[in-house]
Amino acid sequence: MQDESAENERGSRLEELMEEEVGLTEEILADPAEKLVLLVDDDESLLDLMEHVVRKEGFRTDRATDGKEALAKARALNPDLLLLDFMLPGMGGYEILRELQASGNGGIPVIVITGRPLDRKTIEMVRMESNTKELMEKPLRPAILATTIHSLLRTRPPEINRGPGQRRGPMSGGIF
Repeated sequence: MQDESAENERGSRLEELMEEEVGLTEEILADPAEKLVLLVDDDESLLDLMEHVVRKEGFRTDRATDGKEALAKARALNPDLLLLDFMLPGMGGYEILRELQASGNGGIPVIVITGRPLDRKTIEMVRMESNTKELMEKPLRPAILATTIHSLLRTRPPEINRGPGQRRGPMSGGIF
C-alpha cells in the first residue's frame, strides 16, 4: 500500500516536471479539427495533395490559387496557419508575407513552400519575416509536413492504427 502511494506520488511529480520543462502534455494539445489551415498554391494538383495530407491529420482547410485570393481569405477567415507557395503568379509569396504584416494579420504563422532553389540571401530574407515559421522545399514529404503543422499549432496527431506487421504510419511514405 505504501509502495503504491509512493509510486503515484512519483508519477504525479514526473508529470509536473514534464509540463514545466516541455510545456506540452496531452491534455493541453488542441484538437486539429479546431484549426483552419489556408493552402495557397497555383498548382491545383499540388493543392489537392496538400489538402489530402492536412485533412487526414484532422485539420479544416480552405484553398487559394493566387496572392489576391490568399490575402482576401486570410483577412476574412483568420486561419490558424498558412501554407504558402513562394512562387505565385502576380503577387508572390514574399509580397503576401509583407502584406499580411502590414494589414494586421502578421500573427498568422506561415510555412513557405518553394519548388525552386533559392539563394542564401533570399532564404535569410524570408526566414527573417516574423510570420515565417518554416521554409520547405518541394517535393514535400507528407510525414514531415504533418509533424511540422502539429508542432506549430500544438495539436494532437490522430491515432495511428497499425495492423500486424505494419511498422510505418499511413503518411510515412511517398513524396509530392
